[in-house]
Amino acid sequence: MADDEVQAPANLHFDDLNKLRVVSSEVSEETAALRDECRDFVSKFEAYQNLVGNFTGLMGNLSKEVEAHKMKAIGARNLLKTVRKQRETQQQQLREKIAELSIQLERYRIEAEQLQQHEEEQVDFVAQFASSKGV
Repeated sequence: MADDEVQAPANLHFDDLNKLRVVSSEVSEETAALRDECRDFVSKFEAYQNLVGNFTGLMGNLSKEVEAHKMKAIGARNLLKTVRKQRETQQQQLREKIAELSIQLERYRIEAEQLQQHEEEQVDFVAQFASSKGV
């Protein structure tokens, strides 16, 4: 007990191997356990940082791919709109051409009827002229 009284004020302790220590063996063991836990925590945290770094890299690559596909889709949509407008323009031009040709066809039909009527008049005239001459 006398040793404990002498050791207590100076905070000097003897460990299991009878080595003189400044801190008690309990504090020393707790410090060692804390050190081990800290090392374990640091190694786990480093592993976590690696995982986060890998995940961030993958997400960065994925976002670039998504952006590329998005741009391709926008380009395809714009091309589709352009083709659609070109098709509508072409259809309108074809409708106009059909209308022009229909008008021309009607004009030719009327002209053909007039020519047939004129031909019939000429045939009648020739027939009357031939009959009046007595041929």
